[in-house]
Amino acid sequence: MKKTALITGGRRGIGRAVAARLSQDGFNVAINGVSPPDSGDQFKDIAGEYIYIQGDVGKTEDRGRILEETLKRFGGLHVLVNNAGIAPKVRADLLQMSEESFDHVLSVNAKANMFLTQAAANIMLGQPVAGKKRGTIINISSCSAAVSSVNRGEYCVSKAAVAMLTLLFADRLASSGIFVHEVRPGVIETDMTSKVKEKYDTLIAGGTFPIARWGMPQDVAAAVSVFAGDDFLYTTGNHIDVDGGFHIRRL
Repeated sequence: MKKTALITGGRRGIGRAVAARLSQDGFNVAINGVSPPDSGDQFKDIAGEYIYIQGDVGKTEDRGRILEETLKRFGGLHVLVNNAGIAPKVRADLLQMSEESFDHVLSVNAKANMFLTQAAANIMLGQPVAGKKRGTIINISSCSAAVSSVNRGEYCVSKAAVAMLTLLFADRLASSGIFVHEVRPGVIETDMTSKVKEKYDTLIAGGTFPIARWGMPQDVAAAVSVFAGDDFLYTTGNHIDVDGGFHIRRL
């Protein structure tokens, strides 16, 4: 049976690139997004079968429906890519950050990740081994899981939570043949970063990143592709930095 991957936040940006790459790798893809698709040909580069499921992963009922529609269309779920994420509506200093903003960001970036992963893992546990493993869960986190940005603290906290969720689920599921990984993008050219393009252009030009260019969504998709395949069978609960070397501590 052909394997199926579900990608949340897959309408554009990193999620969109991941969906295209996994389809090229031979997966059926279920693409989730909170908004309607832009046009009928938006997904023309998807290589195989796909379904687009509109829904908000921050809502319990939508998470259940997204999984149900995936299973109804393809009959199984073998890879979950938790990519959906939001930034604060307003970048506020840590001393002025609102409780409302904290709750909103954590509800999508951390809580939704926790409970969609929980539900997907239980589906995978009820399925036979496909290929060399029972399933794979890949969390798209951020360098902000380990880097302080005091004007968007809620985002940093949410991504640090994703890092711990990666470890927890990796520990819990390894014995069942389900592996869990985390990809930490750095400065990637997407709609989310377009609002602060000038800031990051300056940092790149100033040598902050050893690989002196913007990251592209396809760079992240390439890492996801490796984790989703059957080559990494003796590693789980780890992360890979797709950040142009930004994580390297330098003197």
